Amino acid sequence: MFPSSYRNPIFKKDEQEKVLQSEEGITLAHMPIKSAFTSDTSSEFHDVLARKFMNYIMRDGRKVLARSLLEKTFENIKVMQLEHYNKSSPEQKQYIELNPKVILERAIQNCTPILQLKKIKKGGITYQVPVPVTDTRASFLSMNWLIRSAKGEATKTPLPTVLARELLDAASNKGRVVKKKQELHRQCEANRAYAHFRWT
Repeated sequence: MFPSSYRNPIFKKDEQEKVLQSEEGITLAHMPIKSAFTSDTSSEFHDVLARKFMNYIMRDGRKVLARSLLEKTFENIKVMQLEHYNKSSPEQKQYIELNPKVILERAIQNCTPILQLKKIKKGGITYQVPVPVTDTRASFLSMNWLIRSAKGEATKTPLPTVLARELLDAASNKGRVVKKKQELHRQCEANRAYAHFRWT
């Protein structure tokens, strides 16, 4: 829609101040700038990762429901962590994270795979070939595994409670999703002999 000469908009206040103080700000003042997307916001409470996670929770376009589920999940994480914080000793309190967004970020980072298996047919035989995962695909897989793991639990416990437990387990590098990632990496290691089929 816009020519390549147009620059991307800077809508975050702290980023604007950095650019204006640098030499780039002088040249930027005389260049055409693209219009910002409707989803772009300068709010300090806006988190890109949390919004993406909420979109993966959403089904049939019910975003209000997805937002409320994520808010309840964050609330449950905060309550669980505060209980743990109040019961622990003063030395341990400094290592307990109370911010749910930081816990979400750690959980996704711990569940993100580096490799995945791809089926490649060679000479009538299908081989499971380990291939590296792109950053977008890896983040999608980790978030999707966390949500599916919470939804797949056959209990009458509400989704926000189960999802909060899953995120706390993944943030501390344990739980079902972390085991799933480790199992995938083990399978990739076992099939590394077929890695050369990736280029054939």
